[in-house]
Amino acid sequence: MSLKLYSYWRSTCSWRVRICLALKGIKSEIVPVHLVQDGGMQHKPEYRDVNPLGQVPTLVDDNHVISQSMAIMEYIEEKFKSQGPPLLPDDFAERAKVRQLCETIASGIQPLQNLSVLQKIGETKVDWANHWITVGFQALEKMLTMTAGTYCVGNNITMADACLVPQVYNANRFKVKMEDFPIITRINATLQEHKAFIEASPDNQVDCPNKN
Repeated sequence: MSLKLYSYWRSTCSWRVRICLALKGIKSEIVPVHLVQDGGMQHKPEYRDVNPLGQVPTLVDDNHVISQSMAIMEYIEEKFKSQGPPLLPDDFAERAKVRQLCETIASGIQPLQNLSVLQKIGETKVDWANHWITVGFQALEKMLTMTAGTYCVGNNITMADACLVPQVYNANRFKVKMEDFPIITRINATLQEHKAFIEASPDNQVDCPNKN
């Protein structure tokens, strides 16, 4: 097994990469990086040697070390394009729509409720995260009215869906009123039944504290 993924069970960034690997049917060695235990393994010198920013995920493929979830997902799609379903559409305009939705989540919503941010916010972190996820989902819901079919973009699963499911999980953690977002809720419910999404879920990770 040449692929090694440094991951944390509840990290939404790690989760979206795990979904893409599962969709492609690619096995990888999961190396847990606990973000809270002992002050956070991501701050240890040995992990900073792998990822200087000290974030997860990081993918190691032989001599290639790649961080940032969007870059990793693109790498997976390009290297394993002929394996499993495509994660990006063939049409250039549809690809742009997928990337737009991905970046809306990965750059516009998720960083504002990242662990390092919430630790700085302190006692008001739930209100903070709720507010910014709600603002982001208001925009995302409008975008989906123009792109969605069964899934985020049309009727095939793409990287956008891999980004959506973990973000909905966080929305529920921070008590966002999901009834205000019917398209997001519908797509998420459909994806919850998919084998790859089940395999990649936090509850099924080796470092999940509730795993039997």
